[in-house]
Amino acid sequence: MYRRLLQFLRPHWWRLAGNVVSNVIAAALDGFSFTLLIPFLNKLNGKSTAIPDIGFVSGVLNRLIGRFLDGRSNLEALGVVIVAIGVVIVVKNIFVWIAGQLGASLQEYVTRDLRDAVFRHMERLPLGYFHRTKVGQIIAKIVSDTDQTKVLVTELVTRTIQNAAQILAYVAILLGMSVKLTLMSLVVAPLLTLALQPLLRRLRHGYRRSRSDYGEATSVLQEVVSGIRLVKSFGGEAYEDRRFAEASHRYSDGMVKINRVAALSQPLTEIIGTSIAMLILWIGAKEVLSGTGHIDAAALIVFMTMVMRLLPPLKQLSQTPTTAQAAFAAAERLFEVLDQPSEAESDRGTQTVTSLERSVEFQHVTFAYDAEPVLRDVSFTARKGSVVALVGASGAGKTTLVDLIPRFYEPADGRILFDGVDSRDIKLPSLRALTGIVSQDTVLFNDSVRSNIAYGAGQRFTQAQIETAARAANAHDFIMALPNGYDTVLGERGTRLSGGQRQRLAIARALLVDPPILILDEATSALDTESERLVQEAVDRLLANRTVFVIAHRLSTVTHADVILVLDHGRIVERGTHTQLLAERGTYFRLHSLQFHDERIPSATTV
Repeated sequence: MYRRLLQFLRPHWWRLAGNVVSNVIAAALDGFSFTLLIPFLNKLNGKSTAIPDIGFVSGVLNRLIGRFLDGRSNLEALGVVIVAIGVVIVVKNIFVWIAGQLGASLQEYVTRDLRDAVFRHMERLPLGYFHRTKVGQIIAKIVSDTDQTKVLVTELVTRTIQNAAQILAYVAILLGMSVKLTLMSLVVAPLLTLALQPLLRRLRHGYRRSRSDYGEATSVLQEVVSGIRLVKSFGGEAYEDRRFAEASHRYSDGMVKINRVAALSQPLTEIIGTSIAMLILWIGAKEVLSGTGHIDAAALIVFMTMVMRLLPPLKQLSQTPTTAQAAFAAAERLFEVLDQPSEAESDRGTQTVTSLERSVEFQHVTFAYDAEPVLRDVSFTARKGSVVALVGASGAGKTTLVDLIPRFYEPADGRILFDGVDSRDIKLPSLRALTGIVSQDTVLFNDSVRSNIAYGAGQRFTQAQIETAARAANAHDFIMALPNGYDTVLGERGTRLSGGQRQRLAIARALLVDPPILILDEATSALDTESERLVQEAVDRLLANRTVFVIAHRLSTVTHADVILVLDHGRIVERGTHTQLLAERGTYFRLHSLQFHDERIPSATTV
């Protein structure tokens, strides 16, 4: 998984390389700054400063400084050493700043690319994925999980490189001072690794569960915000309080347990590291006092100072796996999305179709979301220019049937033919370009009126074409009455508009792209009389010269259909014109009678 994440680093390799080089130089300078004290300490002890007690690593610098100190007073020598250390620290921090700048930009750009990749792939997943997955979980993955994962992809990479560079620089210098004591100090690394392994396993599992709990809380929030009118009208605030509190508390309880385990890593690191340092001090001091070792007092002081400086990067490096568990858990959730096969990956279509010349034909089509079929052995033919109405009780399979036409779903059995060509042999973009959809639940975006009408194809159409479509949909007049006309931003889901206005914009959108096949989901229901009249006029223009599939909720709106298909439990149980089906006195007659009778019962408001 980490190798897969690293692919997002490749486009920004130069930032990573610059960060590595800068950190390595800064770490080396940091280590050298402490060794500059040895010539001065040797001078205080009356030793020769021409040949320092440390090895070749910083020998050149110390040799030069040692010679420069010869013949100077102790106070002058101290001033030289302080200036030298100050210069090294300033240069070191310049490289630290460069590394920080490169690391910060690397982190944000890699996160951006990862978030964009997940969003692009998510958009291209089959419709079934969105029916199976809560909206809050999807939002949590794209927004929150990518933020968590960036820690793993960038921050941990750069921090690990920085810490590793510091450790290598210190170890190289320490080896030059005392191989024996240096090897003893490095025992801390395997001890920390062994001590932290049980914690890491628990943390990975806990973080993965917490990300799911976070998604559940986001789902409740999304549902309440989108349905706030319903919540308020039914006094559901207390109920939603409990739902959100349960999800929020579950997430918080999980995070408390995780933090309880994660908090053990720092004390373990501190105890093991300090114990090793004290052991080294004990052994080194014995050698200095006995005079049997290869290190003197001055070098031991610097050695211990550098060992203590070595502990923080060792500690951070040892804690990196602990910190990484949250990012790994988030990355697993992201790859669950990226590993889902997209529609393009499963599309085996090779043919391009630009028009419908004869018919759309269903041949023994069966479809099931799960085990139980929703459509069973559906067969019919829709001739070019005809209107096919689909009626039946809720759950009869009407929406599923029309969803198969643009291949939102694939038939489990049977075929759907467009002019004799199997829909699965047609390229998906080509197939969907044939189809326009106007739904009762109109979807508008927080964008301008112009962009909503020309959605997804703004560059293809001129302003004149957009206005022509709006006029045909009886929408131009109310659009011009908006504050900025066609440039007016509608707000989320088009909340500035009435239901009838939203419907007319949806019809204008369909008229603009001029699809040969139209799917119409009762566009005039739930509207006032004037809005219904305007929308119905627009619908009548929209139906002209198209092959239309109408999902009918009110049977009075489909009396004009060329053929009416009556569905019941996924089967076509009756077919024919309005007059023929009434004469058969079957299911359609019963539905019509019930609805016709209901229309004659006065409502409470009428009374």
